Amino acid sequence: MTDKQALDTENQVDKMPEKLSILPLFDATLFPKMVLPLVVMQGESIQLIDEAMSKNRIIGLLVSKDKEMKSSYSREDLYEVGTSALILKMAKTEDNKAQLLVQGLSRFRIKEVIEEQPYLKVHAELIKENEEKDKETEALMSNLVGLFTRVVELSPGLQPEIAGMARSIKEAGTLADMITSSINATSEEKQKILETADIKERLKDVTRLTNYQLEILELGSKIQTQVKGDMDKRQREYYLRQQLKAIQDELGEKEEGTVEVEEYRAKIEEKNLPEEAKKEAERELDRLSKMHPSSAEYTVVSTYIDWITTLPWNETTKDNLDIKKAEKILDEDHYGLEKPKKRIIEYLAVRKLKPESKGPILCFAGPPGTGKTSLGQSIARALGRKFVRISLGGVRDEAEIRGHRRTYVGALPGRIIQSLRRAESKNPVFMLDEIDKVGSDFRGDPSSALLEVLDPEQNYSFQDHYLDVPFDLSNVMFITTANILDTIPPALRDRMEVLQLLGYTEDEKIKIAQRYLIPRQREAHGLNSGQIKFTKGAVKRIISGYTREAGLRNLEREIATICRGVAAKIATGDSESVDIKIVNISKYLGSIKITSEAKARTMTPGVTMGLAWTPTGGDLLFVEATAMKGKKGLTLTGQLGDVMKESATAALSFIRANALSLGIEENYFESHDIHIHVPAGAIPKDGPSAGVTMLTALASLLTNKPVKKDLAMTGEITLRGQVLPVGGVKEKVLAAHRAGIKTLILPKFNAKDLEDIPKKVQKDIEFHFVDKMRDVLKLAIEK
Repeated sequence: MTDKQALDTENQVDKMPEKLSILPLFDATLFPKMVLPLVVMQGESIQLIDEAMSKNRIIGLLVSKDKEMKSSYSREDLYEVGTSALILKMAKTEDNKAQLLVQGLSRFRIKEVIEEQPYLKVHAELIKENEEKDKETEALMSNLVGLFTRVVELSPGLQPEIAGMARSIKEAGTLADMITSSINATSEEKQKILETADIKERLKDVTRLTNYQLEILELGSKIQTQVKGDMDKRQREYYLRQQLKAIQDELGEKEEGTVEVEEYRAKIEEKNLPEEAKKEAERELDRLSKMHPSSAEYTVVSTYIDWITTLPWNETTKDNLDIKKAEKILDEDHYGLEKPKKRIIEYLAVRKLKPESKGPILCFAGPPGTGKTSLGQSIARALGRKFVRISLGGVRDEAEIRGHRRTYVGALPGRIIQSLRRAESKNPVFMLDEIDKVGSDFRGDPSSALLEVLDPEQNYSFQDHYLDVPFDLSNVMFITTANILDTIPPALRDRMEVLQLLGYTEDEKIKIAQRYLIPRQREAHGLNSGQIKFTKGAVKRIISGYTREAGLRNLEREIATICRGVAAKIATGDSESVDIKIVNISKYLGSIKITSEAKARTMTPGVTMGLAWTPTGGDLLFVEATAMKGKKGLTLTGQLGDVMKESATAALSFIRANALSLGIEENYFESHDIHIHVPAGAIPKDGPSAGVTMLTALASLLTNKPVKKDLAMTGEITLRGQVLPVGGVKEKVLAAHRAGIKTLILPKFNAKDLEDIPKKVQKDIEFHFVDKMRDVLKLAIEK
């Protein structure tokens, strides 16, 4: 810039023409005192330049809101605040373009538009800046210069001299404008700085922009340094490896990778793999020998070969075929459970006569705490086999069973193959726990994958996705456990031999507690037989007064509570030994938690005891009926399901149809409403087996005669008064025995279900088998 141009600029800074011609910008922003080269192509804009050059050479520059070039602009297309500029130089090219060099003069704001054609002319208002400095302003300027200096150092596109120029500027506003025009900021961000008249606010905004730019540049520099360092490291490693290879060749040594390949080759030969597995292992070994040990694929292939060579393809354990010894081991570990024990002995007998026979696939089904899992361990001990267990509860991914394909990062075989590797034997006792709780979602259905595992006709060639070669599971003895069978898919249930493990009777629980639970808890709490003793009556009281369950878990928990209390007394020196009797149980367990409601609740007409099946065993079910003045209404409460509601309706219809023969007035129902309620209202209930109970409750209410004491019943009814068979009879009978019921009314077709009921239970309870509802009422209602 010449001295004359500088003088012209100084003279024009505070002047604003009456009519300011506006030149739109769409890819640049000019700040006061900054110089900007421009290229003008449109005819209207060139006309504007010619007119300005013939007068005072001052034009207004406003940034377009739209980034695309237009033929004409209105006030709405442009920002309100811009920069007045002096044209320093202008030259026209042969293709009718004008090249300009302009210098910013001052900020202005549009007051009104005078003309829009052929180009925009406006009345503009000069925006004055207050250049007074204080300590805060100087601090902001100093910080901003420091940040900008670092930006210049990290930006190859900025000349180093520009940092010195920034340090020489004394005006705060000019410094902010100069740095904003130099850094890489968007046109919107620059426009915001242009519109900020307050010097301190402008300095703060520019500091934020500069700091952000500096963070990006520093991160880019860090990435560049890291990439360069990685490249240098790889080149260095390559050079060193080549040197190491040369040294090993001179010494006659082999590379690490070569040694590993030879070791794997020897393992494959020793393992005597099946033909298909051997072929796959050798193919992968050939691939491994051609890879560099540092490559990622090398680890994947070596892991696969490692799995192939460590699986028990031919390793087995010898079965204990001494049937008497096996019987003794099973009896030592578990009391009762005659059916599962008998089945294991039968399997041993067959193995003794035909050693190549396949392993059975058993399913132990029953309530929690009945010994299903521990029985599997006992079977393994009796057979002399390894025992492995996996829990299927909550498993939703098919890959948990079959494994992941090797294309996935971190792929592994499924849990079946993993467990066999841990067992180091191809014929363990393999327990699949909680098979009734397997789920399914978008990842697949594990129960479908189990179809192959649990089918003796297919599992001799089980193919895990990871191994991709068949593995023989036919020698494995699979045992599954379940609380309920209904949730197991029919195809899967069909592959298993189901053995029901019913709940224990009170006598069985007493014997199990004395033989197994008390000694185990005594040892667990550091006590000996001389320090704590349980009387038979005390054990019986714990069972009847503190637990109500088909299994034994709560019983063992209560025994553990007593042992802890006794251990505390002995440890503090309060006692040397304690005898647990009925009278002192409450000191350790508190007051009795469970009392029998049977006698108290059935003394009233309209109350009957039924029996219900639950996943945790059987339970008592009370049905209450009452009548009130009304008009033939029937109300049902207690969270009853649709089937149970229909049973109540059928029961009422039968009584109304047979009112005279039952001793009920015919017009009684015209003026009364009936309400049937099943207590424990928070628990949903459903099923047809409460039909007999509901009908008896209604008959008791309407005849005003109570049901006999200690009597319970179950059965489905029809409108004709027939009693139909129901399920879960074994669990229901044991629940009735636990509750002290003396008389049971069951459907005639369920008489066969008593075969599995312990003799002691059959002796303690009087059973009546009926097929007609009238027989039920004769047996149940007091005369």
